[in-house]
Amino acid sequence: MAVQTGGRLRQAVRGGGQAADGAHDAAHSARHSRLIDITARIGLAGRGLVYVLIGVLAGQVAFGLSNAQTNRAGALGEIKDKPFGSVVLVILVAGFLGYGLWRLLDAAVGQQDESDKKKRIAKRLVCAGRGVVYLAIAGSTISFLVSGGGGSGEPAPWTARVMRNDAGRALVGLVGLVVVGIGIGMIVRGAKRKFEEKLKTGEMGAFARKIAKPAGMAGYIVRGVVFGLAGVFVTRAAIEFDAKEAKGLDGTLKTVAAQAYGQWLLTLCAVGLALFGVYSFFEARYRKL
Repeated sequence: MAVQTGGRLRQAVRGGGQAADGAHDAAHSARHSRLIDITARIGLAGRGLVYVLIGVLAGQVAFGLSNAQTNRAGALGEIKDKPFGSVVLVILVAGFLGYGLWRLLDAAVGQQDESDKKKRIAKRLVCAGRGVVYLAIAGSTISFLVSGGGGSGEPAPWTARVMRNDAGRALVGLVGLVVVGIGIGMIVRGAKRKFEEKLKTGEMGAFARKIAKPAGMAGYIVRGVVFGLAGVFVTRAAIEFDAKEAKGLDGTLKTVAAQAYGQWLLTLCAVGLALFGVYSFFEARYRKL
């Protein structure tokens, strides 16, 4: 009886290992599939379109031509109001879903080129985080498409809900610090041109290299500054226990506009964010997936 039980246990363990290997192989195959490749690149191009539009909207606000939302909601509104705008939004949803799924698959089976185990785990966690973020963006885009509009995109409402007690206040402060860290990481990535490591630079022509590299450098630095400022506002909201202090992209840019020389500072931000969008188009074509 003991021998039979031991044999069944070994078979169960072996079967479980085979199932795990099969799931790993399936995830690996999906990560390198043509469909995931195409939709991930559409997602990157979609990100580029959104940031170019945010840059244009911010430029209009800087010169008093508009008071539109200078964030993703504002950009989606600009797209929806154009002919075939709803079709473009559907394509964006597919792209964001594909990019998010690719990131999650990369978290599950990718990063094998990293020999350091701790760094490999860290990179996988970053990939997982980005995957979740892009799936959330896809979800919010679907909501925008279905409802015909959306909220302000600013964090004050959810900050107020979370900060109903000290634990929530601490969580908001932590989120703010994380966003500040992300912003600093973007600035470093742009200043050191680390984004080039993910590009197939050997396939890029002279024109592409001439545009993509400076656009990526400026775009990452400006995006990092804006994200960092947004993180500072969220952190300040937690410290001062005032949800109204929390600002998203739109609130951050309009706060910049309200400062001395705000028009020119906001113009610089607008140009930088639009350049990040331009870089994203090149990344959609030349990104190593």
